[in-house]
Amino acid sequence: MTETTTTPTIVLVHGAWTDASSFGRVQGMLSEDGYDVVEFANPLRSLDGDADYLAGFIDARTEGPVLLVGHSYGGALLGAAALRTPRVRGLVYVNAFVPASGESLLDLLGSAGPVDPGQLFDMVPYPDAPAGDVDLYIKRGAFEPAFATGLSPELQTEFYAKQRPITLAAVGAPAAAGQAWESLPSWYVAGTLDGSIPLALQLRMATRAGSTLAEIEAGHLSMVSNPREVANVIREAALSLGMSAVSEAA
Repeated sequence: MTETTTTPTIVLVHGAWTDASSFGRVQGMLSEDGYDVVEFANPLRSLDGDADYLAGFIDARTEGPVLLVGHSYGGALLGAAALRTPRVRGLVYVNAFVPASGESLLDLLGSAGPVDPGQLFDMVPYPDAPAGDVDLYIKRGAFEPAFATGLSPELQTEFYAKQRPITLAAVGAPAAAGQAWESLPSWYVAGTLDGSIPLALQLRMATRAGSTLAEIEAGHLSMVSNPREVANVIREAALSLGMSAVSEAA
Protein backbone atom coordinates (compact mmCIF):
# COMPACT_ATOMS: atom_id res chain seq x y z
CA MET A 1 0.00 0.00 0.00
CA THR A 2 1.31 3.45 -0.88
CA GLU A 3 0.31 6.76 0.56
CA THR A 4 -0.77 9.60 -1.70
CA THR A 5 -0.47 13.03 -0.14
CA THR A 6 -3.17 15.46 -1.24
CA THR A 7 -2.36 18.04 1.42
CA PRO A 8 -1.59 21.39 -0.21
CA THR A 9 0.78 23.96 1.12
CA ILE A 10 -1.09 27.13 1.98
CA VAL A 11 1.15 30.15 1.43
CA LEU A 12 0.07 33.29 3.30
CA VAL A 13 1.21 36.63 1.87
CA HIS A 14 0.83 39.69 4.09
CA GLY A 15 0.38 43.20 2.78
CA ALA A 16 1.94 46.58 3.44
CA TRP A 17 2.29 48.19 6.89
CA THR A 18 2.22 44.83 8.62
CA ASP A 19 4.07 41.52 8.67
CA ALA A 20 3.40 37.78 8.73
CA SER A 21 2.12 37.97 12.30
CA SER A 22 -1.09 39.53 10.96
CA PHE A 23 -2.03 36.05 9.73
CA GLY A 24 -0.99 34.40 13.02
CA ARG A 25 -4.40 33.23 14.23
CA VAL A 26 -5.47 32.11 10.75
CA GLN A 27 -2.22 30.17 10.38
CA GLY A 28 -2.80 28.48 13.74
CA MET A 29 -6.31 27.35 12.80
CA LEU A 30 -5.21 25.95 9.44
CA SER A 31 -2.18 24.20 10.95
CA GLU A 32 -4.43 22.61 13.58
CA ASP A 33 -6.53 21.24 10.73
CA GLY A 34 -3.45 19.48 9.37
CA TYR A 35 -2.62 21.81 6.50
CA ASP A 36 0.99 22.69 5.73
CA VAL A 37 1.19 26.47 6.10
CA VAL A 38 4.09 28.82 5.38
CA GLU A 39 4.14 32.60 5.63
CA PHE A 40 5.97 34.77 3.10
CA ALA A 41 8.02 37.71 4.39
CA ASN A 42 6.88 40.23 1.79
CA PRO A 43 9.73 42.66 0.94
CA LEU A 44 7.33 45.53 0.03
CA ARG A 45 9.93 46.99 -2.32
CA SER A 46 8.63 46.63 -5.89
CA LEU A 47 5.55 45.03 -7.41
CA ASP A 48 7.32 42.92 -10.00
CA GLY A 49 10.35 42.16 -7.84
CA ASP A 50 8.20 41.09 -4.89
CA ALA A 51 6.09 38.85 -7.15
CA ASP A 52 9.24 37.27 -8.57
CA TYR A 53 10.58 36.67 -5.06
CA LEU A 54 7.27 35.09 -4.04
CA ALA A 55 7.47 32.68 -7.00
CA GLY A 56 11.01 31.71 -5.99
CA PHE A 57 9.89 31.26 -2.38
CA ILE A 58 7.12 28.88 -3.50
CA ASP A 59 9.54 26.85 -5.60
CA ALA A 60 12.12 26.61 -2.81
CA ARG A 61 9.93 26.14 0.27
CA THR A 62 6.95 24.06 -0.86
CA GLU A 63 6.21 20.75 -2.51
CA GLY A 64 3.07 19.64 -4.30
CA PRO A 65 0.01 21.80 -4.92
CA VAL A 66 -0.15 25.30 -3.50
CA LEU A 67 -3.05 27.49 -2.43
CA LEU A 68 -1.91 31.11 -2.47
CA VAL A 69 -3.51 33.61 -0.06
CA GLY A 70 -2.84 37.35 -0.18
CA HIS A 71 -3.94 40.33 1.89
CA SER A 72 -4.13 43.88 0.51
CA TYR A 73 -0.88 44.59 -1.43
CA GLY A 74 -0.02 40.92 -0.96
CA GLY A 75 -2.98 40.11 -3.19
CA ALA A 76 -1.47 42.19 -5.98
CA LEU A 77 1.49 39.77 -6.08
CA LEU A 78 -0.59 36.63 -6.58
CA GLY A 79 -1.55 37.12 -10.22
CA ALA A 80 2.02 37.40 -11.50
CA ALA A 81 3.68 35.01 -9.02
CA ALA A 82 1.24 32.18 -9.78
CA LEU A 83 2.12 32.38 -13.48
CA ARG A 84 5.81 32.02 -12.68
CA THR A 85 5.48 28.73 -10.78
CA PRO A 86 3.30 25.87 -12.02
CA ARG A 87 2.05 24.36 -8.75
CA VAL A 88 -0.37 27.07 -7.67
CA ARG A 89 -3.91 25.66 -7.95
CA GLY A 90 -5.99 28.53 -6.59
CA LEU A 91 -5.95 32.06 -5.19
CA VAL A 92 -7.59 33.54 -2.10
CA TYR A 93 -7.80 37.31 -1.79
CA VAL A 94 -8.37 38.86 1.64
CA ASN A 95 -9.33 42.58 1.49
CA ALA A 96 -6.92 42.56 -1.41
CA PHE A 97 -5.96 44.37 -4.57
CA VAL A 98 -6.55 42.32 -7.73
CA PRO A 99 -4.99 44.37 -10.52
CA ALA A 100 -5.43 43.67 -14.20
CA SER A 101 -2.48 43.93 -16.57
CA GLY A 102 -1.10 47.46 -16.54
CA GLU A 103 -3.04 48.64 -13.46
CA SER A 104 -1.32 49.99 -10.37
CA LEU A 105 -2.67 50.09 -6.85
CA LEU A 106 -2.90 53.87 -7.11
CA ASP A 107 -4.90 53.47 -10.34
CA LEU A 108 -7.35 51.16 -8.57
CA LEU A 109 -7.75 53.44 -5.56
CA GLY A 110 -8.06 56.48 -7.81
CA SER A 111 -10.91 54.80 -9.69
CA ALA A 112 -12.86 54.78 -6.41
CA GLY A 113 -12.19 58.44 -5.58
CA PRO A 114 -9.41 61.02 -5.17
CA VAL A 115 -6.25 59.81 -3.42
CA ASP A 116 -3.79 62.22 -1.78
CA PRO A 117 -0.73 60.30 -0.54
CA GLY A 118 0.46 63.37 1.35
CA GLN A 119 -2.65 63.29 3.54
CA LEU A 120 -2.32 59.59 4.34
CA PHE A 121 1.40 58.90 4.62
CA ASP A 122 4.58 60.02 6.28
CA MET A 123 7.21 59.84 3.54
CA VAL A 124 10.65 58.70 4.67
CA PRO A 125 13.79 58.59 2.48
CA TYR A 126 15.59 55.27 2.37
CA PRO A 127 19.19 54.43 1.38
CA ASP A 128 19.98 54.11 -2.34
CA ALA A 129 16.40 54.91 -3.34
CA PRO A 130 15.72 55.68 -7.00
CA ALA A 131 15.11 59.37 -7.61
CA GLY A 132 11.76 60.40 -6.17
CA ASP A 133 11.05 57.17 -4.30
CA VAL A 134 10.34 57.05 -0.56
CA ASP A 135 9.04 54.66 2.08
CA LEU A 136 5.42 55.22 3.08
CA TYR A 137 4.14 54.96 6.67
CA ILE A 138 0.48 55.55 7.53
CA LYS A 139 -0.01 58.72 9.55
CA ARG A 140 -1.29 58.37 13.09
CA GLY A 141 -4.59 60.15 12.40
CA ALA A 142 -5.36 57.97 9.38
CA PHE A 143 -4.28 54.67 10.89
CA GLU A 144 -7.42 53.59 12.73
CA PRO A 145 -10.08 54.72 10.22
CA ALA A 146 -8.13 53.58 7.16
CA PHE A 147 -6.26 50.51 8.34
CA ALA A 148 -7.11 49.27 11.84
CA THR A 149 -10.90 49.62 11.94
CA GLY A 150 -12.49 47.20 14.40
CA LEU A 151 -9.33 46.40 16.35
CA SER A 152 -8.98 47.05 20.06
CA PRO A 153 -7.08 50.20 21.09
CA GLU A 154 -4.23 47.96 22.24
CA LEU A 155 -3.97 46.25 18.86
CA GLN A 156 -4.24 49.56 17.03
CA THR A 157 -1.29 50.86 19.03
CA GLU A 158 0.69 47.67 18.41
CA PHE A 159 0.10 47.60 14.66
CA TYR A 160 0.82 51.32 14.32
CA ALA A 161 4.11 50.94 16.15
CA LYS A 162 5.36 47.98 14.10
CA GLN A 163 4.46 49.22 10.62
CA ARG A 164 6.63 47.85 7.83
CA PRO A 165 6.70 50.47 5.07
CA ILE A 166 6.09 50.00 1.39
CA THR A 167 7.76 52.09 -1.29
CA LEU A 168 5.87 54.67 -3.30
CA ALA A 169 7.24 52.93 -6.42
CA ALA A 170 5.58 49.65 -5.45
CA VAL A 171 2.10 51.13 -5.15
CA GLY A 172 2.54 53.11 -8.35
CA ALA A 173 3.92 50.32 -10.56
CA PRO A 174 1.74 48.72 -13.26
CA ALA A 175 0.87 45.05 -12.87
CA ALA A 176 2.58 42.61 -15.21
CA ALA A 177 1.01 41.51 -18.46
CA GLY A 178 -1.13 38.43 -17.87
CA GLN A 179 -2.62 37.65 -14.47
CA ALA A 180 -3.27 34.19 -13.03
CA TRP A 181 -6.80 35.03 -11.86
CA GLU A 182 -7.78 34.99 -15.53
CA SER A 183 -7.31 31.20 -15.55
CA LEU A 184 -7.16 29.98 -11.94
CA PRO A 185 -10.13 29.67 -9.55
CA SER A 186 -10.20 32.34 -6.89
CA TRP A 187 -12.01 33.36 -3.71
CA TYR A 188 -12.39 36.85 -2.26
CA VAL A 189 -13.00 37.93 1.34
CA ALA A 190 -14.45 41.46 1.29
CA GLY A 191 -14.53 43.50 4.49
CA THR A 192 -17.65 45.64 4.51
CA LEU A 193 -16.06 48.16 6.94
CA ASP A 194 -12.73 48.43 5.09
CA GLY A 195 -11.38 51.99 5.18
CA SER A 196 -8.38 51.25 2.95
CA ILE A 197 -10.03 49.57 -0.05
CA PRO A 198 -13.63 50.73 -0.46
CA LEU A 199 -16.14 47.89 -0.50
CA ALA A 200 -17.38 48.86 -3.96
CA LEU A 201 -13.83 48.50 -5.32
CA GLN A 202 -13.35 45.16 -3.57
CA LEU A 203 -16.57 43.86 -5.11
CA ARG A 204 -15.66 45.17 -8.55
CA MET A 205 -12.27 43.44 -8.48
CA ALA A 206 -13.77 40.21 -7.15
CA THR A 207 -16.43 40.19 -9.85
CA ARG A 208 -13.92 40.89 -12.60
CA ALA A 209 -11.77 37.99 -11.39
CA GLY A 210 -14.76 35.66 -11.19
CA SER A 211 -14.00 35.05 -7.53
CA THR A 212 -16.28 33.21 -5.12
CA LEU A 213 -17.22 36.05 -2.79
CA ALA A 214 -17.61 36.14 0.99
CA GLU A 215 -18.57 39.46 2.60
CA ILE A 216 -17.80 39.82 6.30
CA GLU A 217 -18.40 42.69 8.71
CA ALA A 218 -14.78 43.64 9.21
CA GLY A 219 -12.26 46.36 8.50
CA HIS A 220 -9.10 46.10 6.43
CA LEU A 221 -7.34 43.65 8.78
CA SER A 222 -10.11 41.08 8.65
CA MET A 223 -7.71 38.19 9.29
CA VAL A 224 -6.84 39.84 12.62
CA SER A 225 -10.37 40.79 13.72
CA ASN A 226 -12.24 37.85 12.14
CA PRO A 227 -9.69 35.04 11.79
CA ARG A 228 -12.20 32.19 11.92
CA GLU A 229 -14.25 33.55 9.04
CA VAL A 230 -11.14 34.11 6.95
CA ALA A 231 -9.82 30.63 7.78
CA ASN A 232 -13.17 29.14 6.78
CA VAL A 233 -12.94 30.70 3.31
CA ILE A 234 -9.41 29.30 2.89
CA ARG A 235 -10.64 25.86 3.96
CA GLU A 236 -13.51 26.12 1.48
CA ALA A 237 -11.08 26.99 -1.30
CA ALA A 238 -8.80 24.06 -0.47
CA LEU A 239 -11.67 21.59 -0.35
CA SER A 240 -13.16 22.93 -3.58
CA LEU A 241 -9.84 22.24 -5.26
CA GLY A 242 -9.81 18.66 -3.92
CA MET A 243 -7.04 19.47 -1.48
CA SER A 244 -7.51 17.55 1.76
CA ALA A 245 -5.77 18.47 5.00
CA VAL A 246 -4.82 14.82 5.58
CA SER A 247 -2.95 12.22 3.56
CA GLU A 248 -4.95 9.45 1.94
CA ALA A 249 -3.97 5.80 1.60
CA ALA A 250 -4.01 4.41 -1.91
